[in-house]
Amino acid sequence: MKSVNKLTVTYHSRNVGTLTMTPDNRLCAFQYDKEWLDSGFPISPLDLPLKPDLFIAKPEPFWGNFGVFEDSLPDGYGRYLLHRLLKKQGINDSELTPLQRLSIVGTSGMGALCYIPETHIGEEKSFPKLDDLQQMALDVLSEKSDKDEEMLYFKSGNSGGCRPKCLLNDAEGSWLVKFRHTYDPKDMGVMEYHYNEIARQCGITVPSFKLMEGKYFATKRFDIENGVRLHIATAGALLNESITQPRLEYKTLLHLTGYLTQDPKQVDEMFRRMVFNVLTENKDDHAKNFSFICKDGIWSLAPAYDLTRSTNGYNGEHATSVNNQGNPTIEDLLIVGESIRIPLKKGREMILSIAEKCSEITSKDYISALKKM
Repeated sequence: MKSVNKLTVTYHSRNVGTLTMTPDNRLCAFQYDKEWLDSGFPISPLDLPLKPDLFIAKPEPFWGNFGVFEDSLPDGYGRYLLHRLLKKQGINDSELTPLQRLSIVGTSGMGALCYIPETHIGEEKSFPKLDDLQQMALDVLSEKSDKDEEMLYFKSGNSGGCRPKCLLNDAEGSWLVKFRHTYDPKDMGVMEYHYNEIARQCGITVPSFKLMEGKYFATKRFDIENGVRLHIATAGALLNESITQPRLEYKTLLHLTGYLTQDPKQVDEMFRRMVFNVLTENKDDHAKNFSFICKDGIWSLAPAYDLTRSTNGYNGEHATSVNNQGNPTIEDLLIVGESIRIPLKKGREMILSIAEKCSEITSKDYISALKKM
């Protein structure tokens, strides 16, 4: 694969800045474009404030990359497909620099950031039936087939997460369609659909969603609005937290929400998400499963996503701890709420309201504690 020494990061065809590698080829270096400094916004307020400095990425946790650019790269399922696709071309993807990886993403990533010049590694294919994509994914993931990586990779849109997925456009808009993994139950799509229904009842903002062909869960892409791509950053990117060694704390997540949005209502929304995830045993609540949207320099909480029961989590605990507890109590929820100025009385009311609305999927471990509140 060709070497890439410099990338121009763009946003809606505007140059945001230049991304290079340090002389030892180990760390990324980024500098904002002068015109962007005059009229743009910080694409990662904590890590890359709007200053003319030359920023150098840390070696960890993103292998010498900045979190906000790491967000653009596929992980989990997408990275597995890319690894297999490159291997067929005689390329060892473990030897690629972050710039080479980002050049493969080019203009096709999620969110609004693009990377120029692009590196093309395959050809776009016509869209097959969803059932065919599901079977291709199962065959590739179980290593029964090695012929469909290119098709699956290009249809995945560089999206993250472990479960297979594809991007789809129809008369209603742009969707992310999710398939089951080899270890998922056959009704996985129906389960996620039901979880999102209940989450919405609990006052949690979720994207529009639907069940395609009665079994494939599809969620509206919140990184596109009226055909325009929006700048998105995960909590992991903004806080330099990796999901490989989860150590995020909900207290930090609530404070980040308050800092970015300056809106108590959005802090309340993040509190509701914490409560919902705990009561319903969604332990896959890692740092990349919370995102923020920036429109014209104003940050807001992105809709909730990846909501489903996940009892395994990380060694049986939540990826994001509550009051430093991986399996928190109701008291832990209240303590974290108080740390962000949600009074005890209000916190109790919010927890009881959510518990009532999601009672059919609430973990049995919390039912007795809720009755005592």
